[in-house]
Amino acid sequence: SDKTWVIYLLECADGSLYTGIAVDVAARFAAHQSGQGARYTRSHKPVRLLATAPVGNRSAALTGR
Repeated sequence: SDKTWVIYLLECADGSLYTGIAVDVAARFAAHQSGQGARYTRSHKPVRLLATAPVGNRSAALTGR
């Protein structure tokens, strides 16, 4: 696949952090904010995207390699 996967770090309203992976980080962040993202971010509303790091393919994104 020619998609570049990205690891991203979110800050939630309660000060906690959430790490995820996505091809389209902006769309995924919007999904998290609307309550359609991960279970964790449904109860810990994300307020800010702190960091992103392109990692290549999905396997690399999941393993951090």
